[in-house]
Amino acid sequence: MQPDQTRAVMTLALMAAFADEHKDEREREHIREMAESLGAASGTDLMKTYQDVLLGRASLEGAVAALDTPGLRQLAFEMAVGVCDADGVCNAREKAFLERLRAALDIAPAEAGAITEQADALASAPVRAAPVEGESVPPAALAVAAAPLAAAATAPGAASASAQRPASVSDAEIDSMVLNAAILNGALELLPQSLASMAIIPLQTRLVYRIGKVYGYELDKGHITDFLATVGVGLTSQYVEQFGRKLVGGLLGKVMGGMGRAVGSAATGSAFSFATTYALGKVAQRYYAGGRTLGTDALKSAFARTAEEAKGLQQRYAPQIQERAKGLDVGKLLKELRA
Repeated sequence: MQPDQTRAVMTLALMAAFADEHKDEREREHIREMAESLGAASGTDLMKTYQDVLLGRASLEGAVAALDTPGLRQLAFEMAVGVCDADGVCNAREKAFLERLRAALDIAPAEAGAITEQADALASAPVRAAPVEGESVPPAALAVAAAPLAAAATAPGAASASAQRPASVSDAEIDSMVLNAAILNGALELLPQSLASMAIIPLQTRLVYRIGKVYGYELDKGHITDFLATVGVGLTSQYVEQFGRKLVGGLLGKVMGGMGRAVGSAATGSAFSFATTYALGKVAQRYYAGGRTLGTDALKSAFARTAEEAKGLQQRYAPQIQERAKGLDVGKLLKELRA
């Protein structure tokens, strides 16, 4: 991709991020931080792109004009759908934006409909579900996650009468569940399908749900989304960053065997998704084990520190991440995740 094509695709990603026009301040700040950090790391002036979109200086038609092949146009549309669905199924404003983008990119309605239908199904995937392919959950933790809480603790986010971890679920088992989730999400980012990347956020929300349930909390998607935003993981900004890291890192279109995408360095989307998932799981474990007493600043600090530590951990588990990617059946995983 040429630099102007990279900027065009990122422009459309940011337009999609702001299409609903009601992102809260935390999400806006996450997106700004993403543009600043990713731009600095890549040498691409993404802050200017971010400011142009935010201030209305960029046009959809201008960005589309730079994408001169069917492959680039489909890539841009899939990316925009993923961004719009990152924090839930598209609302009316986001649907209107995607239809305008579809027409400008000259993508057939049937093709666009298939992409959005699959993405919407992922966005609405239940948090309370059986493990999918490659998602390792200790049997004792799974039993706790599947069991109903006491009647007095059925409200979302409410603790049961005994908000303690069951003796049947050890710290080592929870650690293993978090590590396996991080490896799976790191592996998904090595696959060529856009829908593989779209599966990462649903898998993260399921991880937080299961950890909360182990400690006696019944969580709904609203609570989990708020928890992620509090620690510093904006759903929309995370998807934009996942995509942006692969884009500016030159990974799109490279080939490694039959996988369709090269395995990149520690700065790529795979390392980012591993570290984010690992840190999210460990901070959720600390938060719910402690009775949800940590404040916002403590949660943010713990997440940032753990994510930094996870970068080194990712290098140790890189061979396992690559091996997991080779064995993943994405179609089967997505079908199970949507069930």
